[in-house]
Amino acid sequence: MKLSFELPEGNTPQTLSFEARHLVIAGWTGRDTAAIEHHIEELAELGVPAPSTVPLFYRVATQQLSQADVVQVVGADTSGEVEPLLFLHGGEFFVSIGSDHTDRALEAHSVALSKQICVKPVARSAWRLADVQERWDTLVLRSWIEEGGEWRLYQEGTLAALRPPADLLARCAAADGEPADGFAMTCGTVGAIGGIRPAARFRMELVDEHTGRRITHEYRAVSLPIVA
Repeated sequence: MKLSFELPEGNTPQTLSFEARHLVIAGWTGRDTAAIEHHIEELAELGVPAPSTVPLFYRVATQQLSQADVVQVVGADTSGEVEPLLFLHGGEFFVSIGSDHTDRALEAHSVALSKQICVKPVARSAWRLADVQERWDTLVLRSWIEEGGEWRLYQEGTLAALRPPADLLARCAAADGEPADGFAMTCGTVGAIGGIRPAARFRMELVDEHTGRRITHEYRAVSLPIVA
């Protein structure tokens, strides 16, 4: 799957063309293990199976990545969540954001299938990881959903809540082999304000308050009917 990213290089932004060949969705990536265990117990009460290990690295087909403004889903039980997106191109890591859009009804049956079934919207801009590595924990992740005709804050937190890139990449390599060019991985997310719930429109951003730069994206999910 080919994606295009704009890089803020000086006064003249550059365009990077990236071909994704290997996509990983990293789950259960929080640094607070007690909070993760509590969340696993909460989900178990809803019928969602516990992960086999923490963190966990789900393989997803690369064609599920999309930079479109409109995506199609089956049914009305899907929702997005913003995550940092790391990708390897030309031997260098870059960071953007993506939405791990997931079928919540299917999640109770299989987390892996619930992630595979939905398109993963991705922003159209990126930064070099090396440029933000030292202040990674201060980067702010946010998302909004449209409810009742208004945008409501849905997620907000710094990346200090998540395992750092080096930790996740090392663990992923141990589980799935060393990353090569074309590798992409979402890095987990922060909690949903008011609980996880579906919404047709989703807006997300990653903010570097040190420079004032933002990576943003917005999309709409169109529900297709479930035909039995």
